[in-house]
Amino acid sequence: MLTLYPEVKPYNKLRLKVSELHEIYVEECGNPRGIPVLVVHGGPGAGCDPTMRRFFDTTHYRIILFDQRGSGRSLPHAELDENTTQALIADMEAIRGTLQIERWVLFGGSWGSTLSLAYAQVHTETVLGLILRGIFLCRNQDLQWFYQDGASHVFPDYWEDYQRLIPEEEQSDYIQAYYKRLVGSDDVLRMAAAKAWSVWEARCATLRPNHDVVEHFTDPHVALSLARIEAHYFVNNIFLSENQLLREAEKLATIPGILVHGRYDMVCPLDNAIDLHRAWPESHLEIVRDAGHSALEPGIVDALVRATRNMANRFEYLIGPL
Repeated sequence: MLTLYPEVKPYNKLRLKVSELHEIYVEECGNPRGIPVLVVHGGPGAGCDPTMRRFFDTTHYRIILFDQRGSGRSLPHAELDENTTQALIADMEAIRGTLQIERWVLFGGSWGSTLSLAYAQVHTETVLGLILRGIFLCRNQDLQWFYQDGASHVFPDYWEDYQRLIPEEEQSDYIQAYYKRLVGSDDVLRMAAAKAWSVWEARCATLRPNHDVVEHFTDPHVALSLARIEAHYFVNNIFLSENQLLREAEKLATIPGILVHGRYDMVCPLDNAIDLHRAWPESHLEIVRDAGHSALEPGIVDALVRATRNMANRFEYLIGPL
């Protein structure tokens, strides 16, 4: 079974002003003459972490990470104004232009798969290939499953902690109820809502309980941006029409894709990946039999590292002299 590559440090860091309000963090590591790959983090609002650099062979890839608006090291933190799917797609194009990249591979998981698909359907000509994990189509049924009625039956003990913050009269729409608290003026209640929202997601993300994942998600800096920005996107239907990613999947016909999905993914159930693969028959779907949602579960790591190797072999002609 394949494991992550050794740790690597960036050779370039920059802050890119993408609007009067927003400034995003961008970094590069690996081979400056390698195959460009953009790592698109999840959430929205989760931000990047150093582990995301380690899915790639640094002799073959020019690895680009960025924190989306309001996330991670981007500023202002947890900001919702001017934070839309269309704005994030424009930011990705700004990164491509700034770094003078003609075409690149997109590597995204969970919300990162959502945003990668949305970008690829708009800028098809710039995408060499897609490596997507934990497919999240962000349909109403997907949001209802995880935030209203679905995963709650698999994890009823964890659900009690998520449910407890919301009065019974508001429990018919948990996303809206949490959003109201996450954008409210009560700082204590806002942080309590952020932690409850984030710990629910973290507890459900792995096949086996993982304290490190829960600890990361409940860090106040991560929890606030994750919960606020996720709720903001979800109450706004991710700024796309319902089922848009599937309806426009034919636009991906010329793009090679590798889909990796845990069979026991409780955050984004397997039907997300199955439905996308049916709509995009040129893609290859790998179902990992002993994994949930997290990118760091052993079977998912193995599948993703193999995927990056396969994509590198496909586009090795792009690599300059090593």
